Amino acid sequence: MGFYHTLMQETERERAQFLAIPLFAAAVDGKVSLETYRAFLTQAYHHVSQTVPLLMAVGARLPERLEWLRGAVAEYIREEYGHHEWVLDDLRACGVDAEAVRHGEPAPETDRMIAYAWDTVLRRNPVGFFGMVLVLEGTSVNLATRAAKAIQAALGLPDAAFSYLTSHGDLDQSHIAYFERLMDRLEDEDDQRAVIRCARQMYRLYGDMFRALPQ
Repeated sequence: MGFYHTLMQETERERAQFLAIPLFAAAVDGKVSLETYRAFLTQAYHHVSQTVPLLMAVGARLPERLEWLRGAVAEYIREEYGHHEWVLDDLRACGVDAEAVRHGEPAPETDRMIAYAWDTVLRRNPVGFFGMVLVLEGTSVNLATRAAKAIQAALGLPDAAFSYLTSHGDLDQSHIAYFERLMDRLEDEDDQRAVIRCARQMYRLYGDMFRALPQ
């Protein structure tokens, strides 16, 4: 078994607690208000807009022994660039002033998640950032596409209001397989511990973001 299997085992409790958040069940049943969906997109913008800057910082800080991982980071950057604009497009389709969101501030829960990601990259071990990748992409695969279809049917919103959720649900299916291969190449125990630690914390912090959304 490679490290990916270990990572999944070591984060099983936190992932189960995260997936048990009541809002997720409500979302896949289409029982989400327009206010909640708008609030979700607003917070999504704030953390998604940090993804590429975080990845750039990770790539710049990786040691030479992980040059292969730096190449993977470059691929992630190419894939993720501009996705925050998808979120703003969705907000516009929901009748929200997207520029007000762009220039606004994240909720405290989202702020804490972003701050922890930056702390991991800048102060701890940049490899740990891949714990956040596990949480965000795994959530997309498990929930995004199903939730988008159910919410759209319930609220009667156009396809243009769901580009972020539907595109990420589809994209992240292939990303997870790629991520698994990357994690199985990680051999250094400090790097492995950093990924596990970040993933555990991110399940809690990302979960707090969802728990704070208006119901």
